[in-house]
Amino acid sequence: MKKITISVLMLAIVATLLFLPACQSMSTEELKKSLEVVDIQTKWVSKEYRAWPPKLVLVPVISFRVKNISDKPLNYINFNAIFRFQGESKDLGSSFLAAIRKEPIMPGQTSEVITLKSNYGVEGKTVQSFENNPYWKTVVVKLFARSKGSDYVLLGEYEVSKVIDFKPDEAVTPVTEPSEQTKK
Repeated sequence: MKKITISVLMLAIVATLLFLPACQSMSTEELKKSLEVVDIQTKWVSKEYRAWPPKLVLVPVISFRVKNISDKPLNYINFNAIFRFQGESKDLGSSFLAAIRKEPIMPGQTSEVITLKSNYGVEGKTVQSFENNPYWKTVVVKLFARSKGSDYVLLGEYEVSKVIDFKPDEAVTPVTEPSEQTKK
């Protein structure tokens, strides 16, 4: 009975040692060397809009893909974006996303598009009102990634373009039924 217990214990220790490397988390340096940010796009999108009284709140957005440049699958990657007006230290807004979860990114593959949108932005009345709005200044976004067990890694700092991706609702004209005389 003692021999069986010792054998089972030894087998459990060997199995643990074999599977332990697969459970290890990625270090900060490994994470930084494992991914490359590609297909970066920045713009401004609507957070709030109403036609009357006119109000339009635009927020900065960054979209990108991540390419796995390592020889191991990438999984459990969180992204954080911090948006600031250029030259200022106070944050305009931020965004967090636990993006890569169920489906790992295999070596050499690229992720789906990942989009991070600031929670704060700039208010105006119409799209045209932003052209001369003194509060609509240049914004930069710092993009960070983190894997379980690692610290945040700065992936890059990007200037947000002044492209506005918003079209106001078009006025709807009521459809009237043709009159009896029009039908004849």
